[in-house]
Amino acid sequence: MKVLFVSSEVFPLVKTGGLADVSGSLPAALSALGHDVRILMPAYPEAVAAAEGPQELSLRQSGGQLTLLSTRLPGTAVPLWLLDAPASFGRFGNPYLAPNGAPWPDNAERFALLARVAVDLTQDRLGLGWKPDIVHCNDWQTGLIPPLLSDEPNRPAVVFTVHNLAYQGLFPYDTFLRLALPPRLWRMEALEFYGQMSFIKGGLAFSDRINTVSPTYAAEIQTPEFGCGLEGLLKSRRAHLSGILNGIDDIAWNPAADPHIAATYDADTLERKQLNRTALRQRCGLPDNPEFAVLGMVGRLVEQKGIDLLIDILDDLLQLPIQLVVLGSGEKVFERALKHAAQTQPERIAVTIGYDEALAHLVEAGADMFLMPSRFEPCGLNQLYSQRYGTVPIVRKVGGLADTVADASPEHLAAGLASGVVFEQAKPAFLLEAIYRALALYREPDAWRSLCRHGMGKDFSWRRSASLYAELYEQALADKSGSRPAAEPRYTDELAAV
Repeated sequence: MKVLFVSSEVFPLVKTGGLADVSGSLPAALSALGHDVRILMPAYPEAVAAAEGPQELSLRQSGGQLTLLSTRLPGTAVPLWLLDAPASFGRFGNPYLAPNGAPWPDNAERFALLARVAVDLTQDRLGLGWKPDIVHCNDWQTGLIPPLLSDEPNRPAVVFTVHNLAYQGLFPYDTFLRLALPPRLWRMEALEFYGQMSFIKGGLAFSDRINTVSPTYAAEIQTPEFGCGLEGLLKSRRAHLSGILNGIDDIAWNPAADPHIAATYDADTLERKQLNRTALRQRCGLPDNPEFAVLGMVGRLVEQKGIDLLIDILDDLLQLPIQLVVLGSGEKVFERALKHAAQTQPERIAVTIGYDEALAHLVEAGADMFLMPSRFEPCGLNQLYSQRYGTVPIVRKVGGLADTVADASPEHLAAGLASGVVFEQAKPAFLLEAIYRALALYREPDAWRSLCRHGMGKDFSWRRSASLYAELYEQALADKSGSRPAAEPRYTDELAAV
């Protein structure tokens, strides 16, 4: 199949979160299956700098000039087009937020431009001599593509992936008018959402197939607790909604060959993991106390990730034989609280504000346990990295965390199926109890080794997930043609048991 993959961020060119990781890995995995995949993304300055020999294509679009930079996704043969529009995308830093932390005031215009160029690409109005069978849209920044394509008589099939429903691309009615969108799109069944325009609603309402990045999250977003006001629409489209787990780049995240860690290891040489724990402590200025377990946490310091739950139990953690290493950035109130704790207890807590790829790898390799107490988690990647690195994840039973981590219950331990510690409610006491349980297992070397090795044996590669996306594309093509498949896709049922 010919697939146009549209994303607002792609690793290793630009990254703010898991969307970039998916956009950098899935197209390559699909290409390896024999599909003709091409990526379209904005030409941010960082992306242009990281691109390999981009060639300028000067094209005509709607009577004006348009520039695309043609290159390849680094390290792959996947073609990549960078939309070179300096007035919209020629800004350093976060692709969505101004230096003051507020969204760029012209975000609607910026990503409407991306959508219009994507539509013209699908119709070969730019003269590139290529038309896709499938357009794969990702998150709200691409949400205008499906409704704009609905006006095209020979449109491709459309798949829309929700990476995080909480970010919806909401703008006032004046913005809708300023974008000169078709008036028919201002209705409840289209882009109108409680008096505002919702980019993501366009993707949900007009795509042939919708998917999320885990089976459990696909079910959760049909409920008021996780649906962000869109649960009614999602429920009405449930026959076209499924969940496919994200994969990981198992070459970049491989403890047996990771250049970022102090000592490589695998399931048969798990004792070498201790060398990474020592290196992590040295890097973070923590004493190398063999009696203490190391808890790691890497990610955004926001309420979604449950960072407030961790902060609430810091005093209790200090009563335990534990050291804590945190890497991330986010809300200033949480950053300040963590930095204060680290200054007060420098031998027990180390905090690095920001993101450091090498340190993130070392945390995964050097920590004994990894914390992900999320309030919601569409998929999550760090719990997948942790299991691959023999680092026991402590997670809340929600979204992709529920799908990928098997709790160390007596039954799972006896059957050799356990790969982490799972707790139910987003409350400090439940997180603390989970850490108690993990520490009790840590003191039993045989049980702990079994826990680590089972996690390391799981297959979270993109190869499996990519084949399921190929099936999803076939479903979208069948829906577009008006025919019905013989059976609904198997994604949710099959992957829920992973």
